[in-house]
Amino acid sequence: MATTTPSTSIFIDEDIGIDETSADGTQDHPYKSLLSAYIQHPPSSDGPQYLTRKAEKAPAAEGADPSARPEWNPATKSALKKAANLYEQHKKRVARGDELALREKKELEKRQQILEQAKKIEIGLDPSLPEPIKIILSDKDPKVIKLRSTRDKNVDSGEGEGKGTRVRVNGRIHRLRSQKDVIFVTLQDGYGLLQCVFTGNLIKTYDAMTLTLETSIEIYGEMWEVPPKQHAPDDRELHADYFRVIGKAAGDKDAISTRVNPDADAQTLLDNRHLVLRGEVSSSVMKVRAAILRAFRKIYDELTPSCLEVTPPCMVQTQVEGGSTLFAFDYYGEKAYLTQSSQLYLETCIPSLGNVFCVAPSFRAEKSLTRRHLSEYTHIEAELDFITFADLLTHLEEVMCTVLSHALSDPLIAKIVADLNPTFTPPVRPFLRMKYSDAITWLNEHSILNENNEPHTFGDDIAEAAERKMTDIINRPIFLTHFPVAIKAFYMKKDPTDTRVTESVDCLMPGVGEIVGGSMRMDDYDELLAAYKREGIDPGPYYWYTDQRK
Repeated sequence: MATTTPSTSIFIDEDIGIDETSADGTQDHPYKSLLSAYIQHPPSSDGPQYLTRKAEKAPAAEGADPSARPEWNPATKSALKKAANLYEQHKKRVARGDELALREKKELEKRQQILEQAKKIEIGLDPSLPEPIKIILSDKDPKVIKLRSTRDKNVDSGEGEGKGTRVRVNGRIHRLRSQKDVIFVTLQDGYGLLQCVFTGNLIKTYDAMTLTLETSIEIYGEMWEVPPKQHAPDDRELHADYFRVIGKAAGDKDAISTRVNPDADAQTLLDNRHLVLRGEVSSSVMKVRAAILRAFRKIYDELTPSCLEVTPPCMVQTQVEGGSTLFAFDYYGEKAYLTQSSQLYLETCIPSLGNVFCVAPSFRAEKSLTRRHLSEYTHIEAELDFITFADLLTHLEEVMCTVLSHALSDPLIAKIVADLNPTFTPPVRPFLRMKYSDAITWLNEHSILNENNEPHTFGDDIAEAAERKMTDIINRPIFLTHFPVAIKAFYMKKDPTDTRVTESVDCLMPGVGEIVGGSMRMDDYDELLAAYKREGIDPGPYYWYTDQRK
């Protein structure tokens, strides 16, 4: 607040003034509002005088120079009255803020005193207690872990069914709730969740009073049943008798709950993906993903004949799905790319290894934020020898349905899927077989237009929106087959009965869209060379693929 003398004049210009620290109320640096002038130069019985003007908007006097600014005039009584009322409100807000700051300061000082006292409290392992067994949080074998019954009142006297097993667990604090005489900690170790109950001297220690989410901790205690009408993961809890902080996680503004708040925008969550993965939803998705990968490997091993897993390279010198989506880089002076697909490589393995598959990353340089565009994704691909196009469709149907069956046979995965997507139901066989030409007819019959807002014609690359709408209306899995040569990859085999189209397939799933693509492979040497030429592809780097047709 600036000081003023009785004769001081304070200047306020509503047009060019500013209500910041650089203003001092002089003619050269006027305030913008009368309230700011009151705050910096409070009114008193002997001054100051508040002079106002509107430098740009006020009309010039008759006959005066239009560029001349108007004179300074004393503030009107109504303006002074309004400013006085606002100033009184401001003083009350400041007073409340000062009172709150003082209260917070006292509370902080009190907490600091309590924490200093807490540092003097030490806890240790009780040698009279049974030796604990170390468990992970998913361990539930009743032969190993016995729960103390909350209904048995005779346990402590030695006449009841017995105490619970004493265990030692490690994990990170996933949830934390403090009450007057108890602290509830929900521990997470990646395998499960366990509620732990701290009481007595445990909650009086400095470490207990400063616990934060994601703190790494070791806890000893007895396993109990959850009391009636109470809830906890797996209906059990650990009553702690000792704990040790292994690594304290950040709190306050750096706490995980602040950095990855569920209401944060998508980009913030993506930038903090390493922390988001600790949440229940993201970690559950990762568990389902792992189960799906296990199921794919299992079904490929169970098939007759089975498929052998191979590991193709990610750095290649050839394209598979078109040059516009290639990630290019310099490979010791030669041009190379991150692979778009490993399917051509897999073909080279078939003669000596039989049917093969891979689980490998693929890369597409498609700068987009839609659900259909990923710069990198895990690609599951297989190549089968000596099959027909009908065999291919049967194979795809078998693999997809069996993968889901295997994954959902695990009760944990089935529960996670039900929690994440309560309306999910596995697809029912047989899938609908629909040719591309029939799809064009269906779309036009249902007045679903193409991207140019026109009826579909043969040769259109059916857009995702139209494709999904058709799939959702039909409401069953669809094998969409026999796409035109011009809109599919160069290596796809033409249908012998209609050379305008390829023996190709996309599997469309209701509510999702395309999830699988496949085709028969061109096996004629001259036809393959013609395909290179048609697509403007230099056959040189593909010598190893062309060799397969010789």
